[in-house]
Amino acid sequence: MEPEVKLKYRGRAVTAADVAFIRALVAEHPGASRRQLSKLLCEAWNWRQPNGELRDMVCRSLMLELHRAELIELPAVRQRPPNNVVARRRPERVTVDSAPIRCSLSEIQPLEIRQVRRTAEEKLFESLLEEHHYLRYTQPVGEHLKHLVWWKERPIACFAWSSAPRHLGPRDRFIGWSKEARRRNIRFLAYNTRFLILPSVEVPHLASHLLGHMARQISRDWERVYSHGIYYLETFVDPGRFRGTCYRASNWIFLGLTTGRGKADQTRRANRPLKEVLGYPLSKRFRELLSGDLR
Repeated sequence: MEPEVKLKYRGRAVTAADVAFIRALVAEHPGASRRQLSKLLCEAWNWRQPNGELRDMVCRSLMLELHRAELIELPAVRQRPPNNVVARRRPERVTVDSAPIRCSLSEIQPLEIRQVRRTAEEKLFESLLEEHHYLRYTQPVGEHLKHLVWWKERPIACFAWSSAPRHLGPRDRFIGWSKEARRRNIRFLAYNTRFLILPSVEVPHLASHLLGHMARQISRDWERVYSHGIYYLETFVDPGRFRGTCYRASNWIFLGLTTGRGKADQTRRANRPLKEVLGYPLSKRFRELLSGDLR
């Protein structure tokens, strides 16, 4: 007899037995906060990210969904974190050399691309995006990396990468994976959220050159931080602002347009500009790999 499923969240089926276990966990720890209960449940289920860290945020959201469905009763909220949109703190400005660099690509070699998340250079990365990128800097959630490009002792470009959107029609059709395979393997995709070459740098073909280097490096860097590699890259291009020439010159593939609804859409009506979806497979076997069981 199949167990009775009470709720499905992020691909996990929560059964009546799971609900009873969580109720018992809450009862056994009457003084615990919601955050503490989430960590206890993660440990009890051995619910971890590929790098071994607890899936605390996902678990907390799952418990909140069960609470809202009146399947469990969580303790009252003790702290309300500030709204990051309303109370956003701008990164502290870091001054760098802004003398113009106008030369050929061969004259600006060698270049170094360094992953700077959780390093002393992270604040510089955030400052440069905040000051020079039209979308400014936003703090990513989930798996993400930050790269600075250096020429000698001078930063000249930035790349920001994050975990990929869960649902993206043009990409999902291109890969051809099932919903179950997408749920299992979405972590093997990386989304290029920001690409900035500092305005003082005017070097023909530099952008496509850096994209090529980044494609060869990103999977190794991801594996060092998260204990798994990457098989596929993607990004969005706003055609009202950009043509995406450097991506196309680097063999990124145009896959179609977004729906213009955003990931939190509830109305099924477009409420933002349509973006071009571009993809870049890092392996010739990307379809086979992403459609299989990589756990």
